[in-house]
Amino acid sequence: MNLFHASLTCTFHSTTTATHRHRKKMSIFRIVPSNIKDICLIISSFSIFYLLSHPLTSPIPSTTSLITVVQPPPTTTTVRHLFFSIASSSKSYTNRKPYLRLWYKPNVTNALVFLDRPVTASADDSDLPPVIISTDTSRFPYTFPKGLRSAIRVARIVKEAVESVTESVTGLNGVDEIRWYVFGDDDTVFFTENLARVLNKYDCDKWWYIGSRSESYDQNMQHSFNMAFGGGGFAVSRSLARVLARVLDSCLMRYPHVYGSDSRVYSCLAELGVELTTEPGFHQVDVRGDLFGILAAHPLSPLLSLHHFDIIDPIFPGLTKLESVKHLFKAVNHDPPRILQQAVCYDSSKSITVSVSWGYVVQVFEGNQLLPTLIRVQKTFTSWRRRETFFSKLHMFDMRDYSKDPCKSPDLFFFEGIAPEEKMSHTFYNRKKSMNCSRSDGIRNLIGIKVFSRKIDADTQQMSSPRRECCEILQPYNETMVIALRRCETDELIAMDP
Repeated sequence: MNLFHASLTCTFHSTTTATHRHRKKMSIFRIVPSNIKDICLIISSFSIFYLLSHPLTSPIPSTTSLITVVQPPPTTTTVRHLFFSIASSSKSYTNRKPYLRLWYKPNVTNALVFLDRPVTASADDSDLPPVIISTDTSRFPYTFPKGLRSAIRVARIVKEAVESVTESVTGLNGVDEIRWYVFGDDDTVFFTENLARVLNKYDCDKWWYIGSRSESYDQNMQHSFNMAFGGGGFAVSRSLARVLARVLDSCLMRYPHVYGSDSRVYSCLAELGVELTTEPGFHQVDVRGDLFGILAAHPLSPLLSLHHFDIIDPIFPGLTKLESVKHLFKAVNHDPPRILQQAVCYDSSKSITVSVSWGYVVQVFEGNQLLPTLIRVQKTFTSWRRRETFFSKLHMFDMRDYSKDPCKSPDLFFFEGIAPEEKMSHTFYNRKKSMNCSRSDGIRNLIGIKVFSRKIDADTQQMSSPRRECCEILQPYNETMVIALRRCETDELIAMDP
């Protein structure tokens, strides 16, 4: 029944007993039709209001009012929550084992290496991830000119990795439930502690596709600016990975014309409606030659991966490529979030500027070098393409020229060693070599530099909302400069005092 169209019936019975004498005087009681309508309307309105405010039946209590759901407190994502899937081949695997040993830790790291065919195991392979032979992919088409069909096999590692992991990974090291699937190449060096801390920012039960583009503008233009490059590594949340694994084969049938495995995975994720979330700590390293400029001006984001060590020059002078990476890990193993983090301080009394890239190099400049200049990448490397074009010379970060004249470049002091303590460390940096250049006494007499720093706490704001640290040059100094890294004050500027 419509409450707004009346349901109450007003009846009116009027009788008149007045005589001719009384009608001449006045009526005792008189009601006209318009008054009747008004009275009915008022009665109906009150009735509607009463029915709306006093339901005839008691409300049924909701489930939430009967049951209090207690959510367990969220736990911090650790390395044990990550599952690494490494693409390798029978040809490259033997030579790439040393890179795997740098970051893989038995009984701590969950990882599998996927090969195209079986290889002979060595006696010392016990410290390497288990090996799985990829399934046959001959039914999938591949039409990219001069490309490699192995791109299909590597793309399907996403599916095979998810299928190899149960809901609770008790068979692999007895670890907690896997939250993230991480993919990379056999020459990708991961910084696992940093990766776990960064992924802790994201909800693994939401759909996340996290990685980084190539450093090369040309490579991004050819493949995609929205794709995570596989050599730098990328991470997929568990909820998304399970869906991706179910639909991947159908996507592979639609993309025979794209080049690599990462392009195929990206295309399928695009069809699922997922976009790339960029974390600048992933490094594809699509450059050649000297990586110094990139490493010395790393962004504030923690270092997550490095790639192509067989192609670039050794990152430390006087060491081989592999020795260089092992040397870097001496600092990484003590304070992972701090590795390569750049701090700049000034000695206004001697007009000296110092840039500390922790665990790698300290640069000492003559005069006042402004911070925005120092955080730009020096172009110490060459383009990925051996035959340079206009686009191949372009890169995805701010750059500045690097003078080949050593007298126009800063004096370099490379990481030599570390004296770790529980909550802090002393790192030591030695001069690369003496140059016959005109330098002030404050720089010419320097032989080594010592840097004091506290370990970066993963639970502090520095991880969620990073801010560049400040540093102080302790006075006086002659042959050894001592630098203390610290948090900047609220309104402190990183600049030379006037």
